[in-house]
Amino acid sequence: MTYAYEMVDTALGWIGLGWGEKGVRRLLLPHSDPSITERKLVSEGARRQVPTDEISGILDRIRQYSDGKYVEFDDIPVDMDSADAFERAIYLAARKLGFGIITTYGGLAEAAGHPGKARETGTALGRNPVPLIVPCHRILTAGKKIGGFSAPGGAATKQKLLEIEGVRLGPAPDAQTAFEF
Repeated sequence: MTYAYEMVDTALGWIGLGWGEKGVRRLLLPHSDPSITERKLVSEGARRQVPTDEISGILDRIRQYSDGKYVEFDDIPVDMDSADAFERAIYLAARKLGFGIITTYGGLAEAAGHPGKARETGTALGRNPVPLIVPCHRILTAGKKIGGFSAPGGAATKQKLLEIEGVRLGPAPDAQTAFEF
């Protein structure tokens, strides 16, 4: 199934955004070379298209976020047709975490109605097609450790996104938490 995409130059690098009739379908965080991001979108069936006003607004919000501004993405329509019921529950619970709010995989699983499924939650978030919009970077391991991140740059990218939101991991617990650790 084809969908539209556009690339946006941000302080983090070139980010790819894909959308269809039901909403945003794909958000690719930057690779070291923007052509890698673009080739990935094309390989998934995306076709470059001039963005609508709504999509232009989303691209602008992504740019603002990467510049360190307070931006929420929870109102952006997301096409979750490729997600199973468990993934949808996890993604919807993650979308309730506001800017700078963190939780653990276990805390998110419980909030999504799936207590005891921390590992499965991590797997679902590893398949998240729209990071930032479904803010999987806000989910940590027990003990407030960074954990993994499937986007280019791995844990270093996750750390950078958390720092944009004012979350500092380490001895000083200055981050708000949404659910119990």
